[in-house]
Amino acid sequence: MLWGRGLLGLCLGLALAKPPPEKRDRVHHGQELSDRPHDDHQGFQYDHEAFLGKEQAQTFDQLTPEESQERLGKIVDRIDRDRDGFVTQAELKDWIKHTQNRYIFENVQKNWRDYDRDGDGHIAWPEFKNATYGYYEGEEFGDLEDKQSYRKMLARDERRFRAADRDGDMVATREEFTAFLHPEEFSYMKDIVVTETIEDIDKNGDGYVQVDEYIGDMYTPESGEPEPEWLQSERQQFRDFRDLDRDGRLDRAEIGHWILPQDYDHPEVEAKHLLFESDKDKDERLTKQEILDNWNMFVGSQATNYGEDLTRKHDEL
Repeated sequence: MLWGRGLLGLCLGLALAKPPPEKRDRVHHGQELSDRPHDDHQGFQYDHEAFLGKEQAQTFDQLTPEESQERLGKIVDRIDRDRDGFVTQAELKDWIKHTQNRYIFENVQKNWRDYDRDGDGHIAWPEFKNATYGYYEGEEFGDLEDKQSYRKMLARDERRFRAADRDGDMVATREEFTAFLHPEEFSYMKDIVVTETIEDIDKNGDGYVQVDEYIGDMYTPESGEPEPEWLQSERQQFRDFRDLDRDGRLDRAEIGHWILPQDYDHPEVEAKHLLFESDKDKDERLTKQEILDNWNMFVGSQATNYGEDLTRKHDEL
């Protein structure tokens, strides 16, 4: 789930006069690492996609065993960040999270080029503000019809930037800028995500989310349109699972529990699995050789025998 950004997010919001007919889901779900079955008896494709990412796993499927092992060796060197010759469970987990969140880093890289105007490897708040709002702000948003909305967006962006800026210098490192663009991915940004959610949904301004506000955020019917059946289920969800203290409304803690649940930690479980299956000396860490010895689980192709698979494909042509 990606949260709206700057003028683009506002303009899109203003342009969409009709709400989408499908239910809006604000919950940030922990993403599955693969849609393949996680059963080693059926093969290791789940592990391949978890370890490499789906696109890279497809690339490795076309390699010979020798090429796969050579590339795996280079990946191991990247995973071993402290260069101590061992890969720990924590390093494996971080790598898996990196491969699964590659789209986030690509998005950050694209935006980085737009905002790091002086090329110093950092993005200061004035750089971001001027690039996003400079033209309009100089005119006090004078040529825009909805000036107040733009002023609110600017204030909201500055507040989020300050929250992401951990050292308080209002100059974002790449990690801080990533937290600014994708706050739902960082635990220390949870409070700002909750605050922005309340601002979006809390129409009466009391600081809570009532059931009608909860439902209204998901769906707004057109005149004469029958109510979808799933709305009744959502009202039940609100009563039974969202409103934990049963006071008829959601406070900050309940909203955080709703939109940022403590999901099953897929990268953690997969890192434990890869470590357990490859750790031959049971010292709870992996050498490069232990990983290469079990290369088929990490990066092996779908074909059990690469040569036979090539022959079979050739015969089919």
